[in-house]
Amino acid sequence: MAAELLVRYGVIPEVGRFPCPLNASPGRGERVVLLTHRGEQLGVVLQHLPPRPAEADPAEADPAEEGQSGSTGPTVRRIATSEDLRHEDQLRSEAQDLFPRWQQLFVDWNLQLELLDLEWTLERDKLVIYVLGGRGPDTTRLALLAAAAGQGPIEVQPVTADGLVPLERSGGGCGSGGCGCSH
Repeated sequence: MAAELLVRYGVIPEVGRFPCPLNASPGRGERVVLLTHRGEQLGVVLQHLPPRPAEADPAEADPAEEGQSGSTGPTVRRIATSEDLRHEDQLRSEAQDLFPRWQQLFVDWNLQLELLDLEWTLERDKLVIYVLGGRGPDTTRLALLAAAAGQGPIEVQPVTADGLVPLERSGGGCGSGGCGCSH
């Protein structure tokens, strides 16, 4: 069983449990490359976690942790290299350069949202757009307008005073009532 680490990641930080299948386990404060629900991101190790009891009830699992034990789920990929850190700095600078353009798009699209920050994933394959407020029609509209305008893959992440607003989980697929249909 791989060691499990508590890691902080993201411009507006999230904290999650990540299995660490590496031979050399990183210590507190070390930077690591993670595979997260968004793609590759850099994180900071907060602590090593004790093994979870084998009899834990899967129904009590945190939705943010689902799939983290599988090889394709969230995991620690490697200890960050100096090249990873330079690349992160470049991406952060790029995102800051894009900030005024995105603010103008919010105005042009008449969105009732406030842009807080932008962040590229480490592979630069997704732009995360942090906005003030909850999930609602304008966050959905932002994602649709950005896609229609050819802005590339984005993820709209609402933030409130309590932190990041998670996606609501549905109860299942069609036939279970979780998709909202009546059959």
